[in-house]
Amino acid sequence: MTTKRIPTWMTALALAGALLAVMATHATAQEAEHAKATFAGGCFWCVEEAFEKVPGVISATSGYTGGNADNPTYKQVISGRTGHAEAVEVIYDRAQITYEQLLDVFWRNVDPTVADRQFCDFGNQYRTAIFAHGDEQMRLAEASKTALQESKPFAEPIVTPVVAASRFYPAEDYHQDYYKHNPLRYKFYKWNCGRAQRLEELWG
Repeated sequence: MTTKRIPTWMTALALAGALLAVMATHATAQEAEHAKATFAGGCFWCVEEAFEKVPGVISATSGYTGGNADNPTYKQVISGRTGHAEAVEVIYDRAQITYEQLLDVFWRNVDPTVADRQFCDFGNQYRTAIFAHGDEQMRLAEASKTALQESKPFAEPIVTPVVAASRFYPAEDYHQDYYKHNPLRYKFYKWNCGRAQRLEELWG
C-alpha cells in the first residue's frame, strides 16, 4: 500500500490558512477590548492633543456632536447655529485604561466652571460636555462629576453637563492632529488663548 504524499504547496497553504485564522481571532479579541468615549472641551485641537498622549488611548478624532444638522462643516459649527460642540471621539483599550481614568484626564484639561465658552473661545460650540455612550458611562460620568464637586480645589460650581452621546461627525482632515502638523501655529494659539495658564490656576 502506497501513501500519497501531500504537495508542499498544499501544506504551506494550509499553514497559511491556520495562521490567518489565529490572527483574525486575535484581532477580534483586541477589538472587543476597544471602547469609545466622547468629550467636548473647547478647541478640539487641544482636547485631541491631551488624550492622544494618554497610554491606552488608541486614537482621538476631532469632530462635531450634539447638534441638529447633518454633516456639518467647520464654518457652520463655529457660526453657533447648528448646535454642535467641537468634540473629540476617543477610542481606547479597556485592558490598559478605564473610562474613569479618561474622565480624570478630561476634567483636568478643561475649565468646568464656565458655560458656553472655554478660555478665549466663546459660544455654545465651545462648551464643555461629557457625551456618554450607554447607561454605564452615564453612571460613571455622573459619579465622577459628583465626586469632583465635593473634592475640587476651586470654589466655583461645576457646570459641565453629562448627556447621552449622539451622532459624531469627524472634522475636516486639516483639523486632525493639528498640533502635530502645525506645531508653531498651535503653540501660539494655545498660549495666547490662556489655556495652560487657566488650567494651572484651577488644578495646580
